[in-house]
Amino acid sequence: ALFTGGSPSKRDRASVISSQVEIIEGCRLPVLRKNQENEDEWPLAEILSVKDPPGRKLYYVHYIDFNKRLDEWVTPDRLDLKKLQFPKKEAKTPTKNGLSSVPGSPERDVRKSLDLCVPAASAPSRGKTLPTPVLTSRSARIRSKQWARCTSTGEQLERLMWCNVTGLVHQQMKALSSKRKAESVCLATQVSAAVTPGPSAEESQASVYPALRDSSFSIQPLAALSTHSVCDCSQDSQDSSDGIPSAPRMTGSLVSDRSHDDIVTRMKNIECIELGRHRLKPWYFSPYPQELTGLPILYLCEYCLKYLKSLKCLQRHLTKCNLRHPPGNEIYRKGTISFFEIDGRKNKSYSQNLCLLAKCFLDHKTLYYDTDPFLFYVMTEYDSKGFHIVGYFSKEKESTEDYNVACILTLPPYQRRGYGKLLIEFSYELSKVEGKTGTPEKPLSDLGLLSYRSYWTQTILEILMNLEPEDGERPQITINEISEITSVKKEDVISTLQYLNLINYYKGQYILTLSEDIVEGHERAMQKRHLRIDSKCLHFTPKDWSKRGKW
Repeated sequence: ALFTGGSPSKRDRASVISSQVEIIEGCRLPVLRKNQENEDEWPLAEILSVKDPPGRKLYYVHYIDFNKRLDEWVTPDRLDLKKLQFPKKEAKTPTKNGLSSVPGSPERDVRKSLDLCVPAASAPSRGKTLPTPVLTSRSARIRSKQWARCTSTGEQLERLMWCNVTGLVHQQMKALSSKRKAESVCLATQVSAAVTPGPSAEESQASVYPALRDSSFSIQPLAALSTHSVCDCSQDSQDSSDGIPSAPRMTGSLVSDRSHDDIVTRMKNIECIELGRHRLKPWYFSPYPQELTGLPILYLCEYCLKYLKSLKCLQRHLTKCNLRHPPGNEIYRKGTISFFEIDGRKNKSYSQNLCLLAKCFLDHKTLYYDTDPFLFYVMTEYDSKGFHIVGYFSKEKESTEDYNVACILTLPPYQRRGYGKLLIEFSYELSKVEGKTGTPEKPLSDLGLLSYRSYWTQTILEILMNLEPEDGERPQITINEISEITSVKKEDVISTLQYLNLINYYKGQYILTLSEDIVEGHERAMQKRHLRIDSKCLHFTPKDWSKRGKW
């Protein structure tokens, strides 16, 4: 054992690191997190990279079961080698043909199967002068004919050999052709089966909850119920995405294809970003130019978001940059808060720079330099120096799946101040003007899921608590009416009611029960929510992008 007992000190760990134990990429071991309260519990981490600057080694670690934004470079004194786990080699199971069973693409498998249908040429052994030739082309037949002439001793033997070889060629070519046809048919069947559309999310949700779609709900206090059966709230529309799709959608989706992740994209490549009066620590990888990734600080113009390599370059740029607000149209202003609508086709440079900045803090989205299919709505704060970016969300100009948000981000200096809900509320205000119901593109990040779930909860409870009884009876409302009032999609309304455990089945009908704890919690939350969207300050005219042809 490397440690005899007890919690090892930093000196002991440092001395062990300097020993003969070599830590390589892929190793797993406990690591002491920075600013960790309980030093006895060290989370397990994976070594992603090792660098050896002058002084001592540094290790880039990813904490298992933790978000990637917590990944960091650590020094040897924070490593515990007592439970060091070396990476396991992938076992390759040999097959009958001597080939390893390594998973590959369908095309590679088809090519492999086509190659296997032709027998391989065996090396001539001693004492044998007539190895079996493998002939697959005209040149091969010519060479085999010449070889047959020089090895045979008579004209009859030569004719016999040539006929046999030619027959072998025809037989092999015929088998190869039939095999190719069979493989192509098989591959076409697989492809057609893969692209066959399945039931949509709305259809599947409707099949699970057929009675909730248009049912009328009566609102009752919890004390009024003697017995009731609580609906299953295990299915959540936010968690029903079943992971990340294997490939991005072809309609402009920004969902990341995680199947192509490698060591480079798993590591943060930007150390620090200076944006106006703030310095930001990136959470994730962002594909900035490689020559800028080694800088201690990356400087950004807070108005046009252009990236520069030094403070002097930034100061020289600011003397030339005429922007003091994001490009595009200002469609909302109340107090110091403004929203600008930016067309990804007209302002391509700004949109691309915005995507690069946002990728530093969004892990579930990818980056497309083709920003033409998107609109960007940037929220800013105004002061005497100009309009400073706070956050943004993007949406597709035409969404076939009723997405009203593709990416949404509040920059870290402005988080936990109510700006996230303000962005979400603004996206639904735009949906109300368009006369549509909307939903964010899945999957949501952990922080995005919390923000949306909190917004849906407060919005729906606000409607339910403001309902007034009619003719002395309990107030009634349907899922469709809630969706029309809030522009929140029906599936999100149902999932939120289930998450709050409000839907109950009582005496042959669905009812919504509001307990005192839920009511008090909602009132406390609304008292803290000071930032709200005023629809009177919104100057927005929706456009019909379907009639504009190509963007």
